Amino acid sequence: MPLRFGIFDHVERREGIPLQRLYEERLGLIAQADRAGFWGYHVAEHHQAVLGMAPSQNVFLAAAARETKQIRLGSLVYCLPFYHPLRLIDEICMLDAISGGRLLVGVGKGINAAEHAHWGHDEATNWEVFEESLAVVLAGLGASRLTHEGRHYAFRDVPIQLQPLQQPHPPFWYAGNHDHAARYGMHFLGGGPIARMATVATEYRAIFAARTGPSRLGPVAEPMIGKVAHVFVADTDHEADQVARRAWAAYHHNLTKVGRDLFGTHAGQASPAADPTLSGDFDRARAVEAAIYGSPETVRDYIARYAAESNCNYFVGAFQWGDISHGQATRSMELFAHEVMPAFR
Repeated sequence: MPLRFGIFDHVERREGIPLQRLYEERLGLIAQADRAGFWGYHVAEHHQAVLGMAPSQNVFLAAAARETKQIRLGSLVYCLPFYHPLRLIDEICMLDAISGGRLLVGVGKGINAAEHAHWGHDEATNWEVFEESLAVVLAGLGASRLTHEGRHYAFRDVPIQLQPLQQPHPPFWYAGNHDHAARYGMHFLGGGPIARMATVATEYRAIFAARTGPSRLGPVAEPMIGKVAHVFVADTDHEADQVARRAWAAYHHNLTKVGRDLFGTHAGQASPAADPTLSGDFDRARAVEAAIYGSPETVRDYIARYAAESNCNYFVGAFQWGDISHGQATRSMELFAHEVMPAFR
C-alpha cells in the first residue's frame, strides 16, 4: 500500500476568534485538504476543554461532509463512555449516509480524567463501559433488531431502523495502544520517533495476523498503520521554527488546562516524563518527533525517512494547532500538499 496522508485536528480555541468564525475557517481548511488529495480527516473529542471546540464530532463532521467530496471523515476518537450506544449507532448510520460512505469510526475510552469527572463518570468502570458500548455498537450496525444484556446496558429486541452505507460497517480505528488496536482488528494511529513506529508496526501486524474468528472487525485486507505529528511548513526552516516554537507553548496550555483547573495536574494523562508531547518543552517534543516542521525540503526529507523506515503506510499531520493562524495553517498545508506529498505518489 502506498503512503497515504491524513489530518488530525483538535479544533482548539483561539483567543479573540468567535466560534462561528473558528468553524468557518476550519471547514475551509478541510475543503482545502479535500481538493489537495489528503486521504482522511480525523477530529478529536474533548469536553469542557479549550483543546476541543468540536465536542459533538458528528455535528461538525456532518458540516464537513457537505463541504467535501472525497476525503474520508472520522472521529479520533468517539470516547464511548460519553455516548449512549443506541444513539451512537443511529448517528454513525446517519453520518455514513450524509458523507456518501466516507465515515471512519475511531473509538476509545477517553484519556482525560478531568473530562470524565465533570460528567460524573466512574474512572474505575470506564474501561468496562467502553468495551460493552463497543460490543453494542458493533452488534447494532447492520442489524434489524438488537438484544443485549450486560452490566451497564440492557436492550431487548430493540428495532434498528438505520443502516450504514458501508457494509458491514464503516472501518474502525484505535489510537495510542497498538496492542489493543491489533487485538480488536482496528486500523491504528500512534506517535513517536520513526524507529519506535517501525517496532510498533511490526508488533501490530503480528498480533493482527493472529486474530481469527467472529470477534475480528473484518474484513480488513491490509490495516492502515500510521503516526500523528504536529506539522508546520514554511518557506524557510528559520520561519518554521519561530512559528512552531511559539505555537507549541499555546498548544501545551490548551492540552493541559482542563486538568490543571480541576486537579492542578495533567488530569490523569501520562506524565510529561512518560510522554514528552505533554511537556511544554518544544525542543523535547521535537526530539521525539512529535513536532515536524521546517521548509518543504526539510519536511520532505523527514517524510522520505518515515516512508522508508517506519513500516507504516499512513502519515497524519495536525496543521492548525496552538496559536497558528488560519492563514499560516492554509499556507503550511498548501506547501505540504504541493511540495511534499507528490514525492510519495
